[in-house]
Amino acid sequence: MAQEVIMPKWGLTMKEGKVSRWLKAEGDPVKAGEPLFEVETDKITNSVEAPADGVLAKIIVPEGGVAAVQAVLGVIAAPGEAVDVAGGAPAAAEPAPAGASSDAAPAASGAGPAKDGEFVKAMPAARKLARELEVDLSTVTGTGRDGAVTMKDVQEAADAAFAGVNASRKAIEFARKKGIDLTQVAGTGEDGRITKADILRAMNPAAEAPAAAAPAQAADTVIPMEGVRKLIADNMQASLTNAAQLTVFVEIDATGMVELRGKLLARNKRNPDYRLSYNDIVSYAVCRALKRHPIMNSTLQDDGIHLHDYVNLGIAVSIDNGLIVPNVKNADKYGLEGLRTEVRDVATRARKGGLSMDEISGGTFTISNVSMLGVDGFTPILNPPETGILGVGRIVEKPAVKDGAVCVRQMMTLSLTFNHMTTDGAPAMAFLRELGDMLEDPGLMIV
Repeated sequence: MAQEVIMPKWGLTMKEGKVSRWLKAEGDPVKAGEPLFEVETDKITNSVEAPADGVLAKIIVPEGGVAAVQAVLGVIAAPGEAVDVAGGAPAAAEPAPAGASSDAAPAASGAGPAKDGEFVKAMPAARKLARELEVDLSTVTGTGRDGAVTMKDVQEAADAAFAGVNASRKAIEFARKKGIDLTQVAGTGEDGRITKADILRAMNPAAEAPAAAAPAQAADTVIPMEGVRKLIADNMQASLTNAAQLTVFVEIDATGMVELRGKLLARNKRNPDYRLSYNDIVSYAVCRALKRHPIMNSTLQDDGIHLHDYVNLGIAVSIDNGLIVPNVKNADKYGLEGLRTEVRDVATRARKGGLSMDEISGGTFTISNVSMLGVDGFTPILNPPETGILGVGRIVEKPAVKDGAVCVRQMMTLSLTFNHMTTDGAPAMAFLRELGDMLEDPGLMIV
């Protein structure tokens, strides 16, 4: 019996994933539990295990393809078992009619185009692609399971309009969006290939004959908006779209925190491997403050607001190709030294690789520290479905009033972005103010 291979759902916010690599080729034997392919999301790249024994009979979504959660990516079948073109259930072998030629072309497995006004069965990713490429689904022949339209069907239908045109896929997509007939565009690329510049000239013919020859400009360096970068961009846009985000700021006198760190470093000076950062102290204080203001340690989910008895503290970590937010489970159960070790561990493995899916999902609150970049304050974007994220700026010596006298103090800016759908301004500001008080007077963290 054929077994469908589907796109897994990792975490509440995952909507789609990119098949970055198939570890098996079509026709290769597979065993249940062995790595079958790798999925890339905005947070992590991880391998997915085969769901059954058999042969990888069909790869539906190729490497580099993006598919929605639960979409069918391929099919595992028994050796010798026939699978239809879409990769669904086994194809039923029917005897050929008497007198039929043995070399007759097989019948198409997909359904024909839908009639006007009929509902078109299509994969969610195919509908999205059809909207992007402005393809009418009712004109597309579906080759998917039960005649459903797949992404491949949509792409082939879109490309059919440009059959025989000497242009790159990106140039064709650009021309389609701009409504340009490529058969009327002269190509200036290699072997007469139509480039994006050719299309732009066709859109603005007057620009071809300027009054004076403009000096040649160096070509732009184009960074493709794809892979992790695109997934991060999509999630950040979704975060802003799906949450009523508000940011509040407070400047605190961090001199007490600076003195505490100095004392702890001095106490452990005989240990050359001992490290303690301001972020470690901030993380410890955040856990204490969240226990006193539980609404800030909540997540907004489909069935309502979930208040959590535990703190899974997320730490935003910058990596080569983007940003990742691993979290320390039950961070509120650790003392300062224990939390320091845990935070440093997940941050190190985030940069080097080796995080598990569990460590990048299930967070309840996030800290984003930009002090090492020399930034005073900023507006962080929520990590959905969390209610709050704390932005931590650098510590700067400034003149301030202390006990009625002007003196130099260590000042720091904290910024809190919260979801106004989950909580109102007063509770969020009370949390931020109490957190500031703890960092100004670290003794309050143990009260």
